[in-house]
Amino acid sequence: MSVDDRLQVITRHEPGRVVLELHGELDIAGAPVLASEIGRAESKAPELVVLDLEDLHFIDSAGLRVMLAAHQRAAERGAGFALTPGTPQVQRLLSVAGVGEHLQTVDPADGSPVDGADGANGSLPTS
Repeated sequence: MSVDDRLQVITRHEPGRVVLELHGELDIAGAPVLASEIGRAESKAPELVVLDLEDLHFIDSAGLRVMLAAHQRAAERGAGFALTPGTPQVQRLLSVAGVGEHLQTVDPADGSPVDGADGANGSLPTS
């Protein structure tokens, strides 16, 4: 099974944001693919990069690292980085890892914040 069979990333350009739809599984094999796609999205200098997790069925620590690195780069350049609510399995992993409370969660349709789902200040702890 190739990486393309496990993870597909579809890019949508919308006013003020780039949405990356993730389909399949984000693991150590797919993490470089996502990192590359996020890099392409960042090069377009959008106000916001959104990872649409609605069709992501699995994520591991390599995928989490890519997300956290993208969040940090966005903060450094004064841009936004957000996720859409994912499947229950993906949401559970983000919660257990303590990541979900630090990354902004937005509605996939309009990009508005999802009540109670984003971090208190949108930044990662420094300690």
